[in-house]
Amino acid sequence: MNDNIISRREFGMAASAAGAGLITSSKGLAANEPSGPPLNYWSGLIESPPTYYEVLEPVGGSTKPPMVLICGGGHTGACYLATVDGRPGWAQAFVRAGYKVVVPDWPGVGRSGYIPLDHLTGDVVVEGLGKIAASLGQPAIVMTHSMSGAYGWKLLENHGQHIAKLVAIAPGPPGNIQAVSDIVSETADTVVVRGSTTMTINLKQPVVSDRNFVEVKLVGKSAHFPREYIAVYASSLMPIPPRLLYQRRNIRGSQLKVTDLSNYRGKRILAKADFIYLGDHGIEGNGHMMMLEKNSDALAGRILSWIENS
Repeated sequence: MNDNIISRREFGMAASAAGAGLITSSKGLAANEPSGPPLNYWSGLIESPPTYYEVLEPVGGSTKPPMVLICGGGHTGACYLATVDGRPGWAQAFVRAGYKVVVPDWPGVGRSGYIPLDHLTGDVVVEGLGKIAASLGQPAIVMTHSMSGAYGWKLLENHGQHIAKLVAIAPGPPGNIQAVSDIVSETADTVVVRGSTTMTINLKQPVVSDRNFVEVKLVGKSAHFPREYIAVYASSLMPIPPRLLYQRRNIRGSQLKVTDLSNYRGKRILAKADFIYLGDHGIEGNGHMMMLEKNSDALAGRILSWIENS
């Protein structure tokens, strides 16, 4: 099938019918600091591809669709469990609202076990995450963030029967609508590419986010990231498997593409794709890692409002 069979316009129209995009704006707002709710907790592991996940559920169970919270690059599911300053995270906020919450690590990352770097691609990540969604017994609300945005679009294509709604937080796009990175130079093992930034990717080694990337990209100009915790946060980040980053930069058009919109039809992907600009709702000043910031509960409330009223 032609890689460009779905155009940017067609993808946008389909996404409008199926999911949500949460876009940050630029001023400041405070948040309450509730204690964590009582909950039941357990963990599990999909055998192949190895995919670790944790489950948090209200005591007494839930009557709502389960939520699957998928982290972005350089992180594990821990980013949804606690804020950078140690308060309960989005997972607990959604449990307080009555949801069963499933928090996976990508296959081959964190506690999901080892997958050889040569074999760890976006398709493998989607396969593992799809098996988690299929195991839940009812369609789930899937949330992605940043680099995992492309995995969410592909999950909806491949496993749409197991997905009720898709919420995408500052998401990376599918390869259909992402610009291809310019190759500056290349050897058998490395490639230097130019996009919004210039990056060297060694296909034999995971890529570690340095302090400059953390401060410029992940924290940026946020008015809500507690800067006294930047060093601790930077030290917690995971190396990114190189082929996943290669695809994220869409080198040679390698990013995952949506090729079949069948499972998009009839889904709410944050409604037209209901783009929520936070400044329009009185929430301003956030950076890229909004689930870790001081007003994280206000953001969780905005997400829940869309989920429960769309």
